[in-house]
Amino acid sequence: FHNKCHEPQATNNLKIKFFKSSEIPWGTKPNKDTLLYYLFTYINTEDGFDRAGSKGSKNPYKFKTELRDDKISKYIKKHMQKTALLSYLLYEDGKITIDEISPKDRFGILYNNNTQFTSASVGKSLVSYVTGHAICEGYIDSVNVKLNDWPLIKNTLYEDSILLDLLNMKGGDQKWVGERRNVGSDNRIKGEKKEENVNVIGLERVMNKYLRGTEKSKLIYNYSALTTNVIMNYVKFKAGDNWDKLLHKVFNEHVGVKNKVQFQKSRKYLKYEDFVSGRYSFYADRYDYLRIAKTMMDDWHNDTCAGKYLKTIYENRVQKKDNTKKATDVGLYTKSYGGQIHFDIFGIDKTRKILGLSGFAGQQILIDLDNKRIIVVSSLYRNYNWKKIVYSVIKN
Repeated sequence: FHNKCHEPQATNNLKIKFFKSSEIPWGTKPNKDTLLYYLFTYINTEDGFDRAGSKGSKNPYKFKTELRDDKISKYIKKHMQKTALLSYLLYEDGKITIDEISPKDRFGILYNNNTQFTSASVGKSLVSYVTGHAICEGYIDSVNVKLNDWPLIKNTLYEDSILLDLLNMKGGDQKWVGERRNVGSDNRIKGEKKEENVNVIGLERVMNKYLRGTEKSKLIYNYSALTTNVIMNYVKFKAGDNWDKLLHKVFNEHVGVKNKVQFQKSRKYLKYEDFVSGRYSFYADRYDYLRIAKTMMDDWHNDTCAGKYLKTIYENRVQKKDNTKKATDVGLYTKSYGGQIHFDIFGIDKTRKILGLSGFAGQQILIDLDNKRIIVVSSLYRNYNWKKIVYSVIKN
Protein backbone atom coordinates (compact mmCIF):
# COMPACT_ATOMS: atom_id res chain seq x y z
CA PHE A 1 0.00 0.00 0.00
CA HIS A 2 0.98 3.63 -0.41
CA ASN A 3 -0.04 6.73 1.48
CA LYS A 4 -0.61 9.06 -1.48
CA CYS A 5 -4.03 10.62 -0.99
CA HIS A 6 -4.72 7.74 1.39
CA GLU A 7 -5.88 5.52 -1.45
CA PRO A 8 -4.63 1.98 -2.06
CA GLN A 9 -2.01 1.87 -4.83
CA ALA A 10 -1.17 -1.83 -4.63
CA THR A 11 -2.89 -5.10 -3.84
CA ASN A 12 -2.99 -6.02 -0.16
CA ASN A 13 -5.04 -8.18 2.15
CA LEU A 14 -5.66 -5.52 4.80
CA LYS A 15 -9.14 -4.28 5.62
CA ILE A 16 -8.35 -0.58 5.68
CA LYS A 17 -10.77 2.27 6.20
CA PHE A 18 -9.41 5.31 4.36
CA PHE A 19 -10.25 8.81 5.56
CA LYS A 20 -10.08 12.15 3.79
CA SER A 21 -7.97 13.43 6.66
CA SER A 22 -4.28 12.58 6.97
CA GLU A 23 -5.08 11.50 10.54
CA ILE A 24 -7.59 9.05 11.97
CA PRO A 25 -10.61 11.14 12.98
CA TRP A 26 -11.89 10.83 16.54
CA GLY A 27 -14.96 8.62 16.97
CA THR A 28 -14.28 6.34 14.00
CA LYS A 29 -13.17 3.25 15.98
CA PRO A 30 -10.54 2.02 13.48
CA ASN A 31 -9.70 -1.68 13.20
CA LYS A 32 -6.17 -3.06 13.51
CA ASP A 33 -5.47 -2.94 9.75
CA THR A 34 -6.51 0.70 9.53
CA LEU A 35 -4.33 1.54 12.51
CA LEU A 36 -1.39 -0.30 10.95
CA TYR A 37 -1.79 1.60 7.69
CA TYR A 38 -1.93 4.99 9.40
CA LEU A 39 1.08 4.08 11.53
CA PHE A 40 2.92 3.54 8.26
CA THR A 41 1.90 7.02 7.08
CA TYR A 42 2.75 8.66 10.42
CA ILE A 43 6.32 7.33 10.49
CA ASN A 44 6.97 7.71 6.76
CA THR A 45 9.78 10.28 6.69
CA GLU A 46 9.31 11.11 2.99
CA ASP A 47 6.38 13.39 3.76
CA GLY A 48 7.42 16.46 1.78
CA PHE A 49 8.43 18.50 4.83
CA ASP A 50 11.95 19.57 5.72
CA ARG A 51 12.96 19.31 9.37
CA ALA A 52 15.19 21.09 11.85
CA GLY A 53 16.55 19.63 15.04
CA SER A 54 19.51 17.92 16.59
CA LYS A 55 21.62 14.82 16.05
CA GLY A 56 21.94 12.27 18.79
CA SER A 57 24.53 12.84 21.48
CA LYS A 58 27.74 10.84 21.64
CA ASN A 59 27.05 10.47 25.34
CA PRO A 60 23.27 10.04 25.71
CA TYR A 61 21.69 9.67 29.12
CA LYS A 62 21.51 5.98 30.11
CA PHE A 63 18.48 4.82 32.07
CA LYS A 64 18.49 2.33 34.89
CA THR A 65 15.70 -0.24 34.81
CA GLU A 66 13.95 -2.11 37.61
CA LEU A 67 10.66 -3.40 36.27
CA ARG A 68 7.57 -3.76 38.42
CA ASP A 69 5.53 -6.95 38.47
CA ASP A 70 2.15 -5.97 39.83
CA LYS A 71 -1.47 -5.48 38.80
CA ILE A 72 -0.94 -2.24 36.89
CA SER A 73 2.09 -3.49 34.95
CA LYS A 74 0.22 -6.67 33.97
CA TYR A 75 -2.85 -4.64 33.00
CA ILE A 76 -0.77 -2.39 30.73
CA LYS A 77 0.86 -5.42 29.07
CA LYS A 78 -2.60 -6.82 28.25
CA HIS A 79 -3.82 -3.37 27.22
CA MET A 80 -1.09 -3.28 24.57
CA GLN A 81 -2.75 -6.25 22.86
CA LYS A 82 -6.19 -4.61 22.63
CA THR A 83 -5.66 -0.92 22.00
CA ALA A 84 -3.79 1.51 19.76
CA LEU A 85 -1.03 1.97 22.34
CA LEU A 86 2.48 1.92 20.90
CA SER A 87 4.56 2.55 23.99
CA TYR A 88 4.17 3.07 27.73
CA LEU A 89 7.04 4.16 29.97
CA LEU A 90 6.89 4.81 33.71
CA TYR A 91 9.91 6.40 35.36
CA GLU A 92 10.08 6.63 39.15
CA ASP A 93 12.71 6.51 41.89
CA GLY A 94 15.40 7.19 39.27
CA LYS A 95 14.54 4.09 37.22
CA ILE A 96 12.24 2.87 34.48
CA THR A 97 9.77 0.61 36.27
CA ILE A 98 7.29 -0.11 33.46
CA ASP A 99 8.49 -0.46 29.87
CA GLU A 100 5.97 -1.77 27.37
CA ILE A 101 6.04 -1.58 23.57
CA SER A 102 3.55 -2.90 21.03
CA PRO A 103 4.42 -6.54 20.20
CA LYS A 104 5.54 -7.75 16.78
CA ASP A 105 2.18 -9.34 16.02
CA ARG A 106 0.46 -6.00 16.51
CA PHE A 107 2.29 -2.74 15.64
CA GLY A 108 5.82 -3.83 16.45
CA ILE A 109 6.24 -4.80 12.81
CA LEU A 110 6.68 -1.08 12.12
CA TYR A 111 7.31 0.54 15.49
CA ASN A 112 10.44 -0.11 17.57
CA ASN A 113 12.73 1.59 20.10
CA ASN A 114 14.34 3.76 17.42
CA THR A 115 11.20 4.82 15.60
CA GLN A 116 10.79 8.58 15.34
CA PHE A 117 7.14 9.11 16.17
CA THR A 118 4.98 12.20 16.12
CA SER A 119 4.46 14.18 19.30
CA ALA A 120 1.36 15.93 17.94
CA SER A 121 0.57 18.82 20.30
CA VAL A 122 3.06 17.59 22.89
CA GLY A 123 5.36 19.51 20.55
CA LYS A 124 3.71 22.75 21.68
CA SER A 125 5.18 22.22 25.13
CA LEU A 126 8.57 21.45 23.62
CA VAL A 127 8.44 24.73 21.71
CA SER A 128 7.94 26.41 25.07
CA TYR A 129 10.93 24.56 26.51
CA VAL A 130 13.10 25.75 23.61
CA THR A 131 11.76 29.27 24.19
CA GLY A 132 12.95 29.07 27.79
CA HIS A 133 16.41 28.12 26.59
CA ALA A 134 16.36 30.99 24.08
CA ILE A 135 15.78 33.35 27.00
CA CYS A 136 18.59 31.69 28.96
CA GLU A 137 20.93 32.08 25.98
CA GLY A 138 20.12 35.78 25.67
CA TYR A 139 18.29 35.71 22.35
CA ILE A 140 15.14 37.01 24.09
CA ASP A 141 15.13 39.25 27.16
CA SER A 142 12.27 37.62 29.12
CA VAL A 143 8.74 36.24 28.89
CA ASN A 144 7.49 39.82 29.19
CA VAL A 145 8.93 41.15 25.91
CA LYS A 146 6.62 42.65 23.30
CA LEU A 147 6.77 41.24 19.79
CA ASN A 148 7.28 44.64 18.17
CA ASP A 149 10.56 44.01 16.35
CA TRP A 150 9.50 41.31 13.89
CA PRO A 151 8.53 42.58 10.41
CA LEU A 152 6.63 39.39 9.52
CA ILE A 153 3.82 40.10 12.02
CA LYS A 154 3.71 43.88 11.52
CA ASN A 155 0.16 45.20 11.07
CA THR A 156 -1.40 41.92 12.25
CA LEU A 157 -3.19 41.05 15.46
CA TYR A 158 0.04 39.53 16.81
CA GLU A 159 2.06 42.75 16.61
CA ASP A 160 2.94 44.08 20.08
CA SER A 161 1.76 40.85 21.73
CA ILE A 162 3.46 40.02 25.02
CA LEU A 163 5.31 36.72 24.77
CA LEU A 164 3.83 35.44 28.04
CA ASP A 165 0.30 35.99 26.72
CA LEU A 166 1.07 33.88 23.67
CA LEU A 167 2.68 31.20 25.82
CA ASN A 168 -0.59 31.10 27.77
CA MET A 169 -2.66 30.86 24.56
CA LYS A 170 -4.06 34.36 24.99
CA GLY A 171 -3.31 35.76 21.56
CA GLY A 172 -6.58 37.58 20.93
CA ASP A 173 -6.86 35.46 17.78
CA GLN A 174 -10.12 33.60 18.46
CA LYS A 175 -11.96 35.15 15.52
CA TRP A 176 -9.51 33.48 13.16
CA VAL A 177 -8.13 30.30 14.69
CA GLY A 178 -8.35 27.97 17.67
CA GLU A 179 -10.82 26.03 19.74
CA ARG A 180 -12.98 29.11 20.46
CA ARG A 181 -14.08 29.05 16.82
CA ASN A 182 -15.65 25.62 17.42
CA VAL A 183 -14.59 24.23 14.04
CA GLY A 184 -13.34 20.91 15.40
CA SER A 185 -9.67 21.74 14.92
CA ASP A 186 -7.22 24.18 16.44
CA ASN A 187 -5.07 24.38 13.29
CA ARG A 188 -7.50 25.74 10.68
CA ILE A 189 -7.58 29.42 9.83
CA LYS A 190 -10.75 31.22 8.83
CA GLY A 191 -10.83 31.95 5.12
CA GLU A 192 -13.21 33.09 2.42
CA LYS A 193 -13.79 29.55 1.16
CA LYS A 194 -11.65 26.56 2.10
CA GLU A 195 -9.91 26.78 5.46
CA GLU A 196 -6.20 26.07 5.37
CA ASN A 197 -4.01 24.21 7.85
CA VAL A 198 -1.65 26.74 9.44
CA ASN A 199 0.87 23.97 10.20
CA VAL A 200 1.25 23.29 6.49
CA ILE A 201 1.09 26.65 4.74
CA GLY A 202 3.66 28.57 6.77
CA LEU A 203 3.56 31.90 8.57
CA GLU A 204 4.32 34.13 5.60
CA ARG A 205 1.21 32.91 3.81
CA VAL A 206 -0.85 33.16 7.00
CA MET A 207 0.17 36.73 7.68
CA ASN A 208 -0.02 38.00 4.11
CA LYS A 209 -3.19 36.23 3.00
CA TYR A 210 -5.26 36.24 6.18
CA LEU A 211 -4.05 38.44 9.01
CA ARG A 212 -2.54 41.61 7.53
CA GLY A 213 -4.69 44.46 8.83
CA THR A 214 -6.35 42.46 11.63
CA GLU A 215 -6.58 43.56 15.24
CA LYS A 216 -6.53 41.66 18.53
CA SER A 217 -9.74 40.55 20.14
CA LYS A 218 -10.15 40.21 23.91
CA LEU A 219 -7.23 38.30 25.46
CA ILE A 220 -8.86 35.05 26.53
CA TYR A 221 -7.59 31.46 26.62
CA ASN A 222 -7.91 30.09 23.09
CA TYR A 223 -6.00 26.89 22.33
CA SER A 224 -4.49 27.39 18.89
CA ALA A 225 -1.82 25.83 16.68
CA LEU A 226 -1.05 29.18 15.09
CA THR A 227 -0.24 30.82 18.42
CA THR A 228 2.42 28.19 19.09
CA ASN A 229 3.91 28.58 15.63
CA VAL A 230 4.14 32.34 16.13
CA ILE A 231 6.11 31.72 19.35
CA MET A 232 8.38 29.18 17.71
CA ASN A 233 9.19 31.37 14.75
CA TYR A 234 9.73 34.44 16.87
CA VAL A 235 12.42 32.44 18.64
CA LYS A 236 13.76 31.37 15.24
CA PHE A 237 13.79 35.03 14.12
CA LYS A 238 15.60 36.19 17.26
CA ALA A 239 18.15 33.37 17.10
CA GLY A 240 18.85 34.12 13.45
CA ASP A 241 21.73 32.09 12.08
CA ASN A 242 22.05 30.37 15.47
CA TRP A 243 18.64 28.64 15.28
CA ASP A 244 20.10 25.21 14.53
CA LYS A 245 22.81 25.82 17.11
CA LEU A 246 20.12 26.54 19.73
CA LEU A 247 18.25 23.31 18.96
CA HIS A 248 21.52 21.37 19.14
CA LYS A 249 22.38 22.91 22.49
CA VAL A 250 18.96 22.08 23.97
CA PHE A 251 18.54 18.50 22.78
CA ASN A 252 22.06 17.25 22.14
CA GLU A 253 24.10 18.98 24.82
CA HIS A 254 21.52 19.65 27.55
CA VAL A 255 19.12 16.71 27.25
CA GLY A 256 21.53 14.17 25.78
CA VAL A 257 19.17 12.48 23.33
CA LYS A 258 20.35 9.20 21.84
CA ASN A 259 18.92 9.60 18.34
CA LYS A 260 18.05 12.59 16.21
CA VAL A 261 15.05 14.71 17.21
CA GLN A 262 13.36 17.10 14.81
CA PHE A 263 10.71 19.75 14.38
CA GLN A 264 8.99 19.85 11.01
CA LYS A 265 9.07 22.93 8.81
CA SER A 266 6.10 24.32 6.95
CA ARG A 267 6.05 24.28 3.18
CA LYS A 268 7.36 27.19 1.14
CA TYR A 269 4.44 27.91 -1.16
CA LEU A 270 5.62 31.00 -3.02
CA LYS A 271 8.99 31.65 -4.61
CA TYR A 272 9.30 35.08 -3.03
CA GLU A 273 8.92 33.75 0.50
CA ASP A 274 12.24 34.08 2.31
CA PHE A 275 11.24 32.93 5.81
CA VAL A 276 10.76 29.17 5.98
CA SER A 277 8.80 28.78 9.19
CA GLY A 278 9.02 25.95 11.66
CA ARG A 279 6.03 24.16 13.13
CA TYR A 280 5.66 22.50 16.51
CA SER A 281 5.29 18.99 15.00
CA PHE A 282 8.11 17.12 16.72
CA TYR A 283 9.61 13.67 16.16
CA ALA A 284 11.65 11.56 18.56
CA ASP A 285 11.92 7.95 19.68
CA ARG A 286 10.14 6.81 22.82
CA TYR A 287 13.18 6.88 25.11
CA ASP A 288 14.23 10.32 23.91
CA TYR A 289 10.80 11.66 24.86
CA LEU A 290 11.52 10.32 28.33
CA ARG A 291 15.00 11.87 28.28
CA ILE A 292 13.47 15.26 27.49
CA ALA A 293 10.87 14.90 30.25
CA LYS A 294 13.50 13.83 32.80
CA THR A 295 15.66 16.83 31.89
CA MET A 296 12.72 19.18 32.39
CA MET A 297 12.15 17.63 35.82
CA ASP A 298 15.83 17.91 36.69
CA ASP A 299 15.87 21.55 35.55
CA TRP A 300 13.02 22.30 37.92
CA HIS A 301 14.67 20.67 40.93
CA ASN A 302 18.17 21.95 40.18
CA ASP A 303 16.86 25.49 39.70
CA THR A 304 18.75 25.91 36.44
CA CYS A 305 17.92 28.84 34.17
CA ALA A 306 15.53 26.57 32.23
CA GLY A 307 14.09 25.40 35.56
CA LYS A 308 13.45 29.00 36.60
CA TYR A 309 11.64 29.50 33.28
CA LEU A 310 9.40 26.50 34.02
CA LYS A 311 8.64 27.91 37.46
CA THR A 312 7.82 31.29 35.93
CA ILE A 313 5.28 29.84 33.52
CA TYR A 314 3.79 27.75 36.33
CA GLU A 315 3.39 30.81 38.55
CA ASN A 316 1.79 32.74 35.69
CA ARG A 317 -0.60 30.03 34.47
CA VAL A 318 -4.17 30.99 33.62
CA GLN A 319 -7.54 29.36 34.20
CA LYS A 320 -8.89 27.65 31.10
CA LYS A 321 -12.58 28.41 31.73
CA ASP A 322 -13.55 26.30 28.71
CA ASN A 323 -15.87 23.90 30.58
CA THR A 324 -13.91 20.87 29.38
CA LYS A 325 -13.63 18.00 31.82
CA LYS A 326 -13.07 14.64 30.12
CA ALA A 327 -11.05 11.96 31.88
CA THR A 328 -9.47 10.73 28.65
CA ASP A 329 -6.48 13.05 28.25
CA VAL A 330 -4.47 15.39 30.47
CA GLY A 331 -5.26 18.24 28.10
CA LEU A 332 -8.97 17.67 28.62
CA TYR A 333 -8.82 17.08 32.38
CA THR A 334 -6.93 20.09 33.71
CA LYS A 335 -8.04 23.42 35.12
CA SER A 336 -5.23 25.69 34.01
CA TYR A 337 -2.63 26.32 31.33
CA GLY A 338 0.72 28.08 31.29
CA GLY A 339 3.64 28.23 28.92
CA GLN A 340 2.07 25.71 26.52
CA ILE A 341 1.70 23.18 29.37
CA HIS A 342 -1.42 21.87 31.14
CA PHE A 343 -1.58 22.22 34.94
CA ASP A 344 -3.88 21.44 37.88
CA ILE A 345 -5.44 18.06 37.10
CA PHE A 346 -9.00 17.57 38.31
CA GLY A 347 -9.29 15.41 41.41
CA ILE A 348 -5.66 15.82 42.44
CA ASP A 349 -4.50 18.06 45.29
CA LYS A 350 -4.04 21.52 43.78
CA THR A 351 -0.76 21.97 45.65
CA ARG A 352 0.84 19.17 43.64
CA LYS A 353 2.95 20.35 40.74
CA ILE A 354 2.39 18.19 37.67
CA LEU A 355 3.31 19.16 34.12
CA GLY A 356 0.88 17.83 31.53
CA LEU A 357 1.93 17.54 27.88
CA SER A 358 -0.85 16.42 25.58
CA GLY A 359 -1.22 15.55 21.91
CA PHE A 360 -3.64 14.20 19.31
CA ALA A 361 -4.39 10.45 19.34
CA GLY A 362 -3.34 10.02 22.96
CA GLN A 363 0.26 11.26 23.06
CA GLN A 364 0.91 12.04 26.72
CA ILE A 365 3.78 13.09 28.95
CA LEU A 366 3.04 13.70 32.62
CA ILE A 367 5.82 14.92 34.90
CA ASP A 368 5.03 14.66 38.60
CA LEU A 369 7.56 17.11 40.00
CA ASP A 370 6.78 16.42 43.66
CA ASN A 371 7.22 12.65 43.44
CA LYS A 372 9.76 12.63 40.60
CA ARG A 373 7.58 10.35 38.51
CA ILE A 374 7.12 10.50 34.73
CA ILE A 375 4.73 8.75 32.35
CA VAL A 376 5.31 8.81 28.59
CA VAL A 377 2.65 7.36 26.27
CA SER A 378 2.76 7.05 22.48
CA SER A 379 -0.41 6.00 20.72
CA LEU A 380 -2.05 5.71 17.31
CA TYR A 381 -5.55 6.42 18.56
CA ARG A 382 -6.94 7.44 21.93
CA ASN A 383 -8.87 4.29 22.82
CA TYR A 384 -6.87 3.22 25.87
CA ASN A 385 -7.95 3.51 29.50
CA TRP A 386 -6.33 6.84 30.33
CA LYS A 387 -8.00 7.05 33.73
CA LYS A 388 -6.43 3.78 34.84
CA ILE A 389 -2.96 3.72 33.27
CA VAL A 390 -2.12 7.44 33.37
CA TYR A 391 -4.32 9.38 35.78
CA SER A 392 -4.46 6.82 38.59
CA VAL A 393 -0.75 6.01 38.36
CA ILE A 394 0.14 9.69 38.73
CA LYS A 395 -2.50 10.37 41.41
CA ASN A 396 -1.62 7.39 43.59
